[in-house]
Amino acid sequence: MPEISTRLDRVLAQLCLYEHPLLNFSARAKGEGVEVIIQFKDTTVPVHTYYFDLHPRDLDHSQFEWSFQRQLYDALHDYFVEMFIRTPQDRAERSRNGS
Repeated sequence: MPEISTRLDRVLAQLCLYEHPLLNFSARAKGEGVEVIIQFKDTTVPVHTYYFDLHPRDLDHSQFEWSFQRQLYDALHDYFVEMFIRTPQDRAERSRNGS
């Protein structure tokens, strides 16, 4: 079974293959797995940092590179959706609050 640092190195090597104009990617060991961190580059914009975990079974899988890309893209989708400051669904709540 690979050591934790080997798993982290594997993720960091994959992250080096991705460059985005709005986001920074990093990772750190978390237990036996790895936590991927996505941060908005413009620190003046008040958005949260996004985290997702990669489990040992995923990190050790022979198709890791493909599953990592899928997990990263899914996380990016979730992150951007979470950045909305207004949606049609919160209209009723704004009406109740007088906003």
